[in-house]
Amino acid sequence: MNRRILLAMPLLAALPLALSSARAAAEAAAAPVTDLDDALIAVMKAGSAGESFTTRYALLKPVVEQSFDLGSILQVSAGLLWSQIPADQQAELVVLFRRYTIATYVSSFNAYSGQRFETLPGTRSVGTRQIVTTDLIAASGHKTKLAYVMTPLAGGWKITDVLFDGTISKVATQRSEFDGLIDPGNASRLITALKRKIATLSGGALKG
Repeated sequence: MNRRILLAMPLLAALPLALSSARAAAEAAAAPVTDLDDALIAVMKAGSAGESFTTRYALLKPVVEQSFDLGSILQVSAGLLWSQIPADQQAELVVLFRRYTIATYVSSFNAYSGQRFETLPGTRSVGTRQIVTTDLIAASGHKTKLAYVMTPLAGGWKITDVLFDGTISKVATQRSEFDGLIDPGNASRLITALKRKIATLSGGALKG
């Protein structure tokens, strides 16, 4: 038998295992996105059924908290000044940012008219991270592309950024918004802004 073929045989034998492992990793990375998509459809249907904002918020809350690494997203959005924010303000921001993120989704996905999500096959690796892409497809057939940056953490894969139309980073946009609201050692203006946003998004149903 040709010597090159003999040398290649162990690699060929390992190939199915490598493909199986890559497929399993891709499925694991996509699972939180699938859970989020399913929850958003449920929230939209609840909105069309006349359920209150607080009911829809409660429905979506555990899925958002499980799917996202909201703590790291907040810190990246706050930028370098995060480390200078007093501990009590950091703790308040963590609570407010979680509430703000969930309220934003509930407000944006407030009615169902035949929309569906379609997760595109495969994932794209960026270092240790995976990019999971989905299409939000309206009843008309119009597609909005959402790419989720998935990061492997001790508790499993978590969403650490969302790219709208596949390119516009939600975290980068938030960082630009938050940048002018944090002073060295003081985040009171950001705290006030988030409280106001939460109240507006929820129509007053949620308080900051």
